[in-house]
Amino acid sequence: MAIEINKEFIEQIEILIKNQDDTAILKLLDDEHHADIAEILDLLNLDEATYIIKLLDSEKTAEILMEIDEDTREKVLKKLSAKEIAEELEELDTDDAADIIAELPEHRQQRVIAHIEDEEHVADIKELLTYDDDTAGSIMAKELVKVNENWTIPRCVKEMRAQAEEVTRVHSIYVINDEEQLIGRLSLKDLLIAPARGNISKIVRPKVDSVNVNENVEEVAKIMQKYDLEAIPVVDDNMILLGRITIDDIVDVIKEEAEKDYQMAAGLTEDVEADDSIFELVKGRLPWLILGLLGSLGAVTIMQNFQGLMSNPEDRALFFFTPLIAAVAGNVGVQSSAIIVQGLANDIIKGSFLKRMIKEISISVINGLILSFIIIAFGVVAQYKLIFTIAVSISLISVIIIASLIGTFVPLILDKRGIDPALATGPFITTSNDIFGILIYFMIAKLILGI
Repeated sequence: MAIEINKEFIEQIEILIKNQDDTAILKLLDDEHHADIAEILDLLNLDEATYIIKLLDSEKTAEILMEIDEDTREKVLKKLSAKEIAEELEELDTDDAADIIAELPEHRQQRVIAHIEDEEHVADIKELLTYDDDTAGSIMAKELVKVNENWTIPRCVKEMRAQAEEVTRVHSIYVINDEEQLIGRLSLKDLLIAPARGNISKIVRPKVDSVNVNENVEEVAKIMQKYDLEAIPVVDDNMILLGRITIDDIVDVIKEEAEKDYQMAAGLTEDVEADDSIFELVKGRLPWLILGLLGSLGAVTIMQNFQGLMSNPEDRALFFFTPLIAAVAGNVGVQSSAIIVQGLANDIIKGSFLKRMIKEISISVINGLILSFIIIAFGVVAQYKLIFTIAVSISLISVIIIASLIGTFVPLILDKRGIDPALATGPFITTSNDIFGILIYFMIAKLILGI
């Protein structure tokens, strides 16, 4: 049964730590899942969290370190010696070990690696550290089960048993040739029913999905999502098997990408969190706020150029509708861009630009007509002149069409140029559509009213 992590439980842990009652702490946490213990450590202060880490055995704390908040982990690692960190890393898969090593200052990395006794583990970690961030190589693990196509069934079973001891979870059995090239995969069912004296080459399944070691992690996520894969092998340009990527690593990639897109859509230029310093939060928010301010100043300039409309008392009401025009333009742009960005992320945007344009214009015209009828009805109730409400309505339809096209094609163009399309959501679209919307509104209104 999972423990209930509440204020009383945390206070109990704090008292036990203060009294250095190690036996009681171990009894309390012994059967708990590492994710629950990680949650507990996030609620303790640094010294208390470090005390727990040093008290528990490395096999358990290694997994805990991967679960706790990154900022907490960074602080805890500073409290541990190079040898203590090395002991934790020896219990982790190579991909997780490489992630922790990468978080350490460069001068500590070498000292920690020097204390890792398993030379093969060290070599694998060093290899993973050479790959660029956001590539398949940077998130793959070296631990896997592979067999040679020329092995007999008995030898295959023996080798699989030996390799499985180093693998936390066996998702697939990969088949290689003498040059270490991936040529297929092995089904456990086929292995069990195969004749004892048979060869692996007779039962290998040649169809196996794989990704290149330099493939972008987002593309890897799309492939695994599309084919419902729990793991996928990683190969180099010569199809030599290098490692595998498991679903837990891809979930982390998807989560990080979603958080980045959400922050970008909200107008945050940096990866910031609520508990970051005031300087970091200001740095993350200010650039888009400056852009928004400049956009608003542009809108002010446009309105000043149309201040001649104020000379006629009947036309002054045009200025009362500018917030409405700006709000609708911003909302339509954000809606369109959000749908496109989501479609690009899920790889479901198909067809030509022309078809996409016709579709967006059709949607915009329908929405615009409905909203325009509401404006006209409001004008009748408010006793505006019919020509005035018609001018506002036509302007509104035009603004909706333009905003929809901007919201649709800006993210598509950014994606074509290799720029994150999430940049086109939020403040970027809102600000640009505010400017274009107000400009189009006054130009059309001036033309129709003959001012």
